[in-house]
Amino acid sequence: MQLDQTQAPLYEALQRFKKMRVVPFDVPGHKRGRGNPELLDFLGKDCVGIDVNSMKPLDNLCHPVSVIRDAEALAADAFHAAHAFFLVNGTTSAVQSMILTACKRGDKIILPRNVHRSSINALVLCGAIPIYVNPEVNHQLGIALGMSVKQVEKAIHENPDAKAVFVNNPTYYGICSDLTAIVKLAHAHGMMVLVDEAHGTHFYFGRRMPVSAMQAGADMAAVSMHKSGGSLTQSSLLLIGPKVSPGYVNQIINLTQTTSASYLLMVSLDISRRNLALSGREIFRKVQDLAQYAREEINRIGGYYAYSEELVNGDSIFDFDTTKLSIYTLGIGLAGIEVYDILRDEYDIQVEFGDIGNILAYISMGDRVQDLERLVSALSEIARRYRRGKAGLLTQEYLPPQVVLSPQEAFYANKISLPLMETKGRVCSEFVMCYPPGIPILAPGERITEDILQYICYAKQKGCSMTGPEDPKVDHLNVIQ
Repeated sequence: MQLDQTQAPLYEALQRFKKMRVVPFDVPGHKRGRGNPELLDFLGKDCVGIDVNSMKPLDNLCHPVSVIRDAEALAADAFHAAHAFFLVNGTTSAVQSMILTACKRGDKIILPRNVHRSSINALVLCGAIPIYVNPEVNHQLGIALGMSVKQVEKAIHENPDAKAVFVNNPTYYGICSDLTAIVKLAHAHGMMVLVDEAHGTHFYFGRRMPVSAMQAGADMAAVSMHKSGGSLTQSSLLLIGPKVSPGYVNQIINLTQTTSASYLLMVSLDISRRNLALSGREIFRKVQDLAQYAREEINRIGGYYAYSEELVNGDSIFDFDTTKLSIYTLGIGLAGIEVYDILRDEYDIQVEFGDIGNILAYISMGDRVQDLERLVSALSEIARRYRRGKAGLLTQEYLPPQVVLSPQEAFYANKISLPLMETKGRVCSEFVMCYPPGIPILAPGERITEDILQYICYAKQKGCSMTGPEDPKVDHLNVIQ
C-alpha cells in the first residue's frame, strides 16, 4: 500500500512540541539555548529549540514505535525498500551496518578495492576477509572504474563460500557497474548484495538515471541523503530489501550508533524525503541540465575534459551518473588538487575534491546557473594563467594492493613506526588516503611497494590532504613488526 508522501510525521511532531511550554529537566544542558546565549545567537531559537532529547511524544531512534517509525515507513515507501532506517552517524554507519549484518569474523566478502574507508573500517571491526576485485582503470583519466560482471563471476567461483558482494553505485566520479546483473549472479550463489549508494540518492527519483540498488534487487543500500538529497550533513538512510530482517539490522545499527540521536538531523531526513517524493523528478532534471550545461562550457575552454556518458562501455562503465561534474585537469598541466586549491584560494570557489588528475564539482538542487558560470569563468582564467606542460605529472589514481593479512589482524597486530621511505616491503597496519575522496591508498594488511611510496610522496607534494596514519604529517608509517 502506497503511503501519503505529503506527510512528515517527525516534522509535524516537532512542530507540535514547539508550541508546548515544556520545562526541561533533561539533557541537553543548554536548555533550549538559555544556558548558552552565544550558541543561541549563532544558530537561532528555532534551531536550538528543537535540539532535544528523546521522549515519548518524539519517539526514540534506538527503538522507534511512533513518529520516527512512521517517518521511516514513508522513507521506505519513497525509496521502494522493504524498510528504511534513519541514521545520524553518517553513511559511514550505514556502510558498516551492512557489512556487520552480512559478515562475522572469518567470513569472506567480495568488494572492489576502490571502496570508501568506512567499508574497510567495518572489516577491522568484524574481522571479515576481503576478496578484492581490482577495478579496471581508465588510463587517460587515471581513475578506477566499476566492477565488470566477469570479474565478479570469477571472484564468486573462486570463493563460493563468500557471504556477500559489495558494490559502489556510483563511484565518486559517477561510474556505475552492471548492478542488476551482479545482483542476479550473487543471489544465484546464495550471497547478499550490499550497495554503497552514498552518491546515488537521486537515482530513486530522477529520469534517465542509472538503476538504483532497490530497483536492481539488492539486499541493502547505504544512501547519503545529505549529499544529493538535501538533508543536513551526517544524516543518512539505510535501506533493506524484503529478505533481510529489520529487527536484526536494528540491533546491528545500535551497536555503533549514538543513543543521543540529533532531532535536527532526523527531521531534516523527514523533510527532505517529502521534498524528493513530491518534487524529486523535477529537481533532478534541473540538476542534470545544469551539469550538462557546465560540461559543454568547460569542454569549450580547451585542456580540460568534463566527461560523461561517452565513457560507457557496457561493462566496467555500465552507466554514468550525468549529475556528476567530474573534470580531468592534467590537460592544462595541473594536478586536480592544484586546481582545487587555486579555485578556493583565488576565486572563493569550493569544489568537492581534487585528486591527482581530476576535480569534482558537486552539482545539486541548491545550485544556480550563475554559480556555474562563475566556475566556468574561473576555470578558463586558471587555464590561461597557469597552463603548462604535462611533464612530471602522475596519471595513475589506482594502485592494486598486495593483501597479506586481513584488515583486523593487521590493525591490531604488534607494530612499529618507521620513516616513510624505510617502509618498502613491509606490511602496513594503518590507513593512508587522500580525503576526500577517502579511498585508501593503503589499508591495514597491505604490502607497501615502491609505486605506493612514490604516489604518497607525490600526493603530499601536490598538496593532497592526507589522512589515516597516526603521524599527521605522514612522515612515518606504522608497520607490522
